[in-house]
Amino acid sequence: MDNTHFMEVSNNNILISVISPVYKAEQIVPELVKRIIHGISVFTDSYEIILIEDCGPDNSWQKIEEECNKNPKVKGIRFSRNFGQHYAITAGLEHAKGDYVVVMDCDLQDNPKYIKELYDEAVAGADIVFTYKEKRKHSFFKNITARMFYSLYNYLIDNKQGKTDKNIGSYSIINRKVVNAFLQIKEVNRDYVLVLQTLGFNKIYKPIEHEKRFAGSSSYNLAGLMKVAMNAITSQSDKLLRLSISIGFFIFAVSIIWAIYTLYMYFTANITAGYSSIFIFELLGTGLILMSLGVTGIYIGKIFDQVKNRPLYIVDKKINM
Repeated sequence: MDNTHFMEVSNNNILISVISPVYKAEQIVPELVKRIIHGISVFTDSYEIILIEDCGPDNSWQKIEEECNKNPKVKGIRFSRNFGQHYAITAGLEHAKGDYVVVMDCDLQDNPKYIKELYDEAVAGADIVFTYKEKRKHSFFKNITARMFYSLYNYLIDNKQGKTDKNIGSYSIINRKVVNAFLQIKEVNRDYVLVLQTLGFNKIYKPIEHEKRFAGSSSYNLAGLMKVAMNAITSQSDKLLRLSISIGFFIFAVSIIWAIYTLYMYFTANITAGYSSIFIFELLGTGLILMSLGVTGIYIGKIFDQVKNRPLYIVDKKINM
């Protein structure tokens, strides 16, 4: 194995680790493990599969236990409560021992058959290999709204590091150097893809086919997606704060112009200023003040979360570790 293209390797003689957060996927776990093993075994038998169960309401952990008992290379971690996908990925990275680490969702919309191609790109010199879904298998409405959302999303996070859109997901491979750099990030509020983008390094985007979910339905609803989006935006950029300042200056300028116009009309046309316009501007000003305070409050809340210095996650059980 040639590791000369990066300086850091693990000391555990494991070539590749595959990390997959698991939530409400009891019907998927056996097939997930089967396909991962098939995708890896075509080029190496030096691997480990780490499944992190995010304390879901179904029997996913029991399925993970069964797979761990059948194959010692399958390893299980169970959280004490639901912490979220990106914390599960962090837990997997902290426990992974491979020189290369693949991160993928558990729903099999990201096909493990691409692991060999991702590995080849990493060996060729890429520190980070993202997968790019040229066409997601969602409804027309969902694709349109996702495109609109990510246009706004990229604007608000001031993304200058690389692609961030609906077609870039967590399915990726990174080398040990990137894993170690990622684990230096101690931010409480985190998004796996955005953190990788900000780390730098040599990254490429490999197109793959997006497939249908193997079983069940996504655990992300609209409210959940909006929560994730707001968390990512406010944790990666202060642009909302700067926008509130810009809007404030704009309203101030409009108010000055309106005041000058009102005085002009009062002295030239003898028109008395009405209460309606005053009332409208009062409502507008109050709404903008409350909005700005709300945005500021979100950022202060994130500072509060960070300074508490609580652990990112708590593990309840481990198997084959």
